Amino acid sequence: MKIIITLLALVLFSTASCQQVSAENKVESNTHTDNDITSALYDSYSKYQEKTIKKRRIKHNQIQPLINKYKSKKGYTVKKVGSSIEGKSISLISVGTGPTSVFLWSQMHGDEPTATQAIFDILNFLDSDDFVAEKKEILSNLTIHFLPMLNPDGAEIFTRRNALGIDINRDALALQSPEGQILKKVRDSLDADFGFNLHDQSTYYNAERTEKPATISYLAPAYNYEKDINDVRGNAMKIIVFMNKIIQKYAPGQVGRYNDDFEPRAFGDNIQKWGTSAILIESGGFSNDPEKQEIRKLNYVSILSAIYTISKGNYANIPLEDYEKIPENDRKLFDLKITNANYDLLGKQYKLDIGIHQIEVDNKEHSNFWYHSRVVDQGDLSTFYGYETFDATGYTINPGKVYTKVLNSTMELSKLDIPDLLKQGVLYVPFAAIPSTLTTSPVPLNIVSTKFKAPSSIRLNVGVNPSFLLVKNGVIEYAVVNGFLLNAKTGEGIFKNAMVIK
Repeated sequence: MKIIITLLALVLFSTASCQQVSAENKVESNTHTDNDITSALYDSYSKYQEKTIKKRRIKHNQIQPLINKYKSKKGYTVKKVGSSIEGKSISLISVGTGPTSVFLWSQMHGDEPTATQAIFDILNFLDSDDFVAEKKEILSNLTIHFLPMLNPDGAEIFTRRNALGIDINRDALALQSPEGQILKKVRDSLDADFGFNLHDQSTYYNAERTEKPATISYLAPAYNYEKDINDVRGNAMKIIVFMNKIIQKYAPGQVGRYNDDFEPRAFGDNIQKWGTSAILIESGGFSNDPEKQEIRKLNYVSILSAIYTISKGNYANIPLEDYEKIPENDRKLFDLKITNANYDLLGKQYKLDIGIHQIEVDNKEHSNFWYHSRVVDQGDLSTFYGYETFDATGYTINPGKVYTKVLNSTMELSKLDIPDLLKQGVLYVPFAAIPSTLTTSPVPLNIVSTKFKAPSSIRLNVGVNPSFLLVKNGVIEYAVVNGFLLNAKTGEGIFKNAMVIK
């Protein structure tokens, strides 16, 4: 009998021990260090991405359902903090019970929406049943406040300024705009410890002296002309150093740092002066990511990781000197850079580099865009870089031809053998009547009227639309159509649209 009892006790003890180990393993699987939480966040991102806003030209009415759903969720508060000039509501979403206040605001400029998207991804993460231990750490130590889309009127027409024509980020002193007044009022009411000032920058910024785009750029703004560093600004610098290390993991070498000259009218500089550690984040360019969805993901991962390290206080020991090691922002990128091309002008041949920007043009609804490319520089561009660079040594720039047949519809256009026409040097297709609604050509041939005459020679200048042939040993090998480089033999290349020339 004693033997049976002993055996039973051993079984129970063993079972209890296994259950305890299992429970501990479960807790450990939900707990991450600062070093590995970024990998877990990156790998699981698709689960939390807000799928309803995957294009950059998002509107006020698209984010209202996303804001409103938090009104009824436990632990969240949603407060209307004001309205834009045109009467669109501006809301603050808050979550957490901790003593440290973190304030994030986005889209102060209406055409800078990447972080607005990331905010709703972060909210989806916080509202999930995952990462239990991390979220407990975050929400018990922090109270987080989100103000997405500060400039909804600008967002409606995808433009930088508000309806008054003011750059809100230069309105921190005069407070002439209602949106600026709202931001000041919210900042003061929260007296936030940390502030994330979320923007987009031009895709043509690069990390200084490198060909790599500044996918993310940072700034801990100065609060005076002397650029002094107190604890408030120093903490912002430390968080930036921490975030830089995260971005380097996924976009190595693609981080820039803004010049910190004091701008007395700017919100970031003044928020730093008012006692909130202000962290400026600018979303720039990433190869083959026109809608900035990979950059959105990097925002999500790095901001959440920063929030986590703030909640744990781990940033305190980060060395300040590492902030200055981040390369400064430069602006020396082209979408397409062509080097060493032969260029015939007035009977003489010259060598020429050509820098091309593929410039976005909004449709009437500001819901989508098309490209109208331009030559933005030419000459010696050896200190510049390209998302795409083509060495045209041995190639001569030649004008394109007009197709000999006149088309009546875009359906006929779609039936053309594009590579065959490119090999013949055709870059223009005449239409008997160009539809008034047609703004671009969907194939790599420019649509023209029957009155259009092909140029007999190329005259390149800054501002012209780049459409020409690259010829080597008498053979047309490449074509540039509306600033996009195509292999004339195969038709292959990154292409978005050609032009309609009426």
